[in-house]
Amino acid sequence: MNYHEMRERDIENTLNTSFENGLSNDEVRQRINKFGYNQLEEAEKQSALLLFVSQFKDFMVLVLLAATLISGLMGEYIDAIAIIAIVLINGFLGFFQERKAEKSLHALKELAAPQVSVLRDSEWVKIPSRKIVVGDIIKFVSGDRVGADVRILQSNNLEVEESALTGESLPVPKSTSPLSGENMNLGDLENMAFMGTLVTRGNGIGVVTAIGMKTAMGQIADMIQTAETMITPLQRRLEQLGKILISVALVLTALVVFIGVIQGHDLYTMFLAGVSLAVAAIPEGLPAIVTVALSLGVQRMIRKKAIVRKLPAVETLGCASVICSDKTGTLTQNKMTVTHLWSGGTTWNVTGTGYDPNGQFYHRDHRVYPNQEKALQQLLTFGMLCNHAELKSKEGEFIVDGDPTEGALLVAGMKAGMERSSLLQQFTIEKEFPFDSSRKMMTIIVRDKNSQLFAITKGAPDVVVQRSEAILWDGKRQMRSRELFDKVDETINELATNALRNIAIAFKPIHSLANLTEEVVEKNLTFIGLQGMIDPPRNEVKQAVKECLEAGIKTVMITGDHVTTAKAIAVQLGILKSNDRVMDGKALNQMEIADLEEVVEEVSVFARVSPQHKLKIVKALQNKGHIVAMTGDGVNDAPAIKTADIGVAMGITGTDVAKESSSLVLLDDNFATIKSAINEGRNIYENIRKFVRYLLASNVGEILVMLFAMILALPLPLVPIQILWVNLVTDGLPAMALGLDKPEDDVMKRNPRHPKEGIFARGLGWKVVSRGFLIGIVTLFAFMISYKQHPDYLAYSQTVAFATLVMAQLIHVFDCRSEKSVFSRNPFGNMYLVWAVLSSLVLMLLVIYLPSLQPIFHTVPIDMNEWLLIIGLSALPTFLLGGSFLAGKKR
Repeated sequence: MNYHEMRERDIENTLNTSFENGLSNDEVRQRINKFGYNQLEEAEKQSALLLFVSQFKDFMVLVLLAATLISGLMGEYIDAIAIIAIVLINGFLGFFQERKAEKSLHALKELAAPQVSVLRDSEWVKIPSRKIVVGDIIKFVSGDRVGADVRILQSNNLEVEESALTGESLPVPKSTSPLSGENMNLGDLENMAFMGTLVTRGNGIGVVTAIGMKTAMGQIADMIQTAETMITPLQRRLEQLGKILISVALVLTALVVFIGVIQGHDLYTMFLAGVSLAVAAIPEGLPAIVTVALSLGVQRMIRKKAIVRKLPAVETLGCASVICSDKTGTLTQNKMTVTHLWSGGTTWNVTGTGYDPNGQFYHRDHRVYPNQEKALQQLLTFGMLCNHAELKSKEGEFIVDGDPTEGALLVAGMKAGMERSSLLQQFTIEKEFPFDSSRKMMTIIVRDKNSQLFAITKGAPDVVVQRSEAILWDGKRQMRSRELFDKVDETINELATNALRNIAIAFKPIHSLANLTEEVVEKNLTFIGLQGMIDPPRNEVKQAVKECLEAGIKTVMITGDHVTTAKAIAVQLGILKSNDRVMDGKALNQMEIADLEEVVEEVSVFARVSPQHKLKIVKALQNKGHIVAMTGDGVNDAPAIKTADIGVAMGITGTDVAKESSSLVLLDDNFATIKSAINEGRNIYENIRKFVRYLLASNVGEILVMLFAMILALPLPLVPIQILWVNLVTDGLPAMALGLDKPEDDVMKRNPRHPKEGIFARGLGWKVVSRGFLIGIVTLFAFMISYKQHPDYLAYSQTVAFATLVMAQLIHVFDCRSEKSVFSRNPFGNMYLVWAVLSSLVLMLLVIYLPSLQPIFHTVPIDMNEWLLIIGLSALPTFLLGGSFLAGKKR
């Protein structure tokens, strides 16, 4: 259908929709069932079977399967079956871990889907863009991604950037009039907007004409089917570690086989022992455990209202040294409430809290009624007209749909008994110049009942004052004088000192709608007055700022508010200390990045800044060696968010562009959530270090016990099947449980981690080698003592060595929970680990004492008095090196 050629009434009939009321929910359900969801088809996913088969592509697993085949051909059927069973169990574990990670990432994608404002059953609601159907009426504002192909019905200075489709980088002005012409290019369709394109200016309303693969974007989707696989720097380092371990394992395998054959052991036994050791040397489960640890950490962050869009951010969070945070809504409650009004030298106070439209007006403790005060009524009326916000009641709570500042102006008018719908019957809005962060103003042109045209402007007081040539004083229009405007400045400063945000309101008669521009309309204004509103700090933010400071992370407030207001809030929150500096946008304009670098570490508050300044601040901090987290919500914030090491977008007020540029999205727009995410990010990294330490130390112990036995010309202390069993059961379950460990008490009292810090930093390499060495020594010692007592009963001594190795690893896992001392943490603080250890213990006892399993694992029952030796030796590595006096390199 050529919707661009059709008139609005014809489109409404063709799509069977209502421009006034939108679609009903029942109609939407029917259309979704018939036409599907608004989403592009994805590349075909790997089937469950292929995913399972891929678990057996690992080189060492293939070698192990080859060894199994050899043992089967040589008649060692029990060994072959046991090895295959272990390989299958390992494969199933890897399969389920990968599926869990895949589902977690899919859930993340769902949560991060763009939201769209849609008219349903006569009410504007926000829904995920995938639930849009043809015939829906949607609205979009600057910063939004268009959710589907639409025919534009209303356009207020609407401009859309369509480079993704047309290659044209300049935004395209949009109109509503029908177009005519054959074979028109997408770039020529000025009354259409397309899925995936970006609204760069103004706002508009449109009707959806195509969804999913039927859109212009969908028609070229087959050519751009790309799947981005995110791999974190940590995963890359562990992948490199894996390659090193494979090389070491192959050398060890050859060495063990060579020494064993020289000492008279048969080739088959030594080959199987060598392969088993090689498998033991490589922690196959490590990549899967890392993926699951990251995935589970991301899920915990979601529960704490933070969505991680890019996995590397999980690691980078632990390195953050500066958080640059917006004030409004992030450090404060984002429930702006007008408390003071001023016009012509008179101040009124307003009662009521939040968005509840109930309140009263007072002048010097005397109640006043706005309909009896002309200046007050005019101030409130113009504040409601120059406004896009709507007040809604949801579950007994009043919420604002729209900008919180506009919501405050709306509620203030409603407290005076006014309704915007009634005002719009008295005043017709003819034209609008939307708010722009560089102009810091919004203007509408209205026509009153007498057909008189005039402009209403609201915006930052300093800007509006500068553009005003007159002021209303005592009900009369008086030309600008220094005396009168000095009083305005005094009032602005007085209100700002009390942490009030001021919105100035002015007006101007207009003679004609022809050739109107922002520059023409927004000068020679008549200043009416101020509405002072407060957005109180969030209760939890002060403590979060304090905890960040203890963690070596500086909080910097960035706001467009007046310097005095910003300072007042920053002092309340503990951000601004006595020696800290405050810098405004004018100072930033005069500085190059190199100049800013010299002072940026001394500044705690940047006030009166535009989004463009954020990029300069980020670069200056990064040049000083800081890892910067930067929050933002607007289109103009996107460059700074993208440049920052951790870009943080607001989930409620943030535009789709800001979210797409970010690595972290705050579902509640709350600063305390950033602190929680950093805490979680640090803990995830520490947990990964814990199970790397545990797995590698255990593997070092297994290798050394076999190698030392060979060198000393002793019989094999462990048979291959026992090594494989230890590698699967004793290593796997506790290592996974370590990934679920809670943060240590001091995790937010440490300085940020250096981003280039290696996985073995802070003495971890020493801990792996020293603990692994001792585990190997005590296992060999237990074997030698038992073998000396039972020289003719090798299976008994091997069972003792097997039990000692398992017990040593299970005790050592509690040492891995802290880098300080095994005694520094409550062993029952991680019940997942306790249950994992108990499960491994039970399985070990079953292998030793269950007659049906003894032939498979070459074990025999151990005498009870032997367990004293086993437990004593097993505890030695942990309590000898795990105490604080020998805990390795300190932090």
